[in-house]
Amino acid sequence: MTANFTFSVGATDGAARKGVISTPRGDIATPAFMPVGTAGTVKAMLPEHVRATGADIVLGNTYHLMLRPGAERVSRLGGLHKFMNWPRPILTDSGGFQVMSLSKLRKLTEEGVSFQSHIDGSKHMLTPERSIEIQCLLGADIQMQLDECPAIPIAEEAARESMLLSARWAARSKAAFAEKSTPGQALFGIVQGANYETLRRESLERLMEIGFSGYSVGGLAVGEGREEMFRVLDFTCPHMPTDKPRYLMGVGKPADIIGAVARGIDMFDCVAPTRSGRHGQAWTISGPINIKNAQFADDPTPLDPGSSCPASRDYSKAYLHHLFRAGEYLGPMLLTWHNLQYYQDLMAGLRSAIAAGQLTDFITDFKAATGETVV
Repeated sequence: MTANFTFSVGATDGAARKGVISTPRGDIATPAFMPVGTAGTVKAMLPEHVRATGADIVLGNTYHLMLRPGAERVSRLGGLHKFMNWPRPILTDSGGFQVMSLSKLRKLTEEGVSFQSHIDGSKHMLTPERSIEIQCLLGADIQMQLDECPAIPIAEEAARESMLLSARWAARSKAAFAEKSTPGQALFGIVQGANYETLRRESLERLMEIGFSGYSVGGLAVGEGREEMFRVLDFTCPHMPTDKPRYLMGVGKPADIIGAVARGIDMFDCVAPTRSGRHGQAWTISGPINIKNAQFADDPTPLDPGSSCPASRDYSKAYLHHLFRAGEYLGPMLLTWHNLQYYQDLMAGLRSAIAAGQLTDFITDFKAATGETVV
């Protein structure tokens, strides 16, 4: 534990890295998966159970928290860590993606994005400065610059205009962060440029000139497909700073994560384990299953008898099937817990494989067990 934000790489295997991010609120072992706690809670989970799965850090959402209960209110109540009873590191996104995807009406200008709340239609303005102010009020340990996240496909000239706007917003975010942040907090820049190599390179160069504590790859996992996502990472990751953490935003499924780790990514977040858990999908060592299927009605075996997680070990598939069929809250709770444990076990396995120089064997075993291809 440190009073500052630092990152060190302890082992490599090809492009993959095993490292540690140190923050005043604790260390984060990388590669790391961050459970998504959109509105100050990882849905269907107690904070202590999230920590018990092995999670070192969770993600909070600026857009949702600014609308409800409000960043100023959270600040008055002691900050997001105290508010949600999570004393370890928290990363907050900038709110930009949600503004683009959820708001009823929005208008993009050089200043920022004006929009209407998806909750009550109230009008708001999100600028780089306001985004950083909100994240500082929340007390986030790792904060994100405000950026624009265009959909793919997009014409190259339009993608360049969007990338340049994000770069200008990055500089404004950095200036606001320098004014409002406290020691030990970190700000990450976000590489944009759609699926154009020249634009990704230019975006990264502009961000590196500004200087950030970490660098994120944004604008992916928006429907472009795994192969195309990996192609973008192939021409982006080799140029990212080796002494800073690399964060692939909004990713992903297990095969996505494994392939991205092999290309040098250190941090991930995704709603997949929690959202799928609420809808009856369980991630297992042999691939995902739908616990609502009739084949599990008489299955007395647990999801993972060797797991340290009670949800994985102590309840039969038949019982879980019954809970979902009966509409009982306990079903989504247990399956979410199991899925988060699966994801943290996956990350621990990746870290061990990198340290041992056995990532290729890990990927081969994953393919054989799940039938999924890691491009």
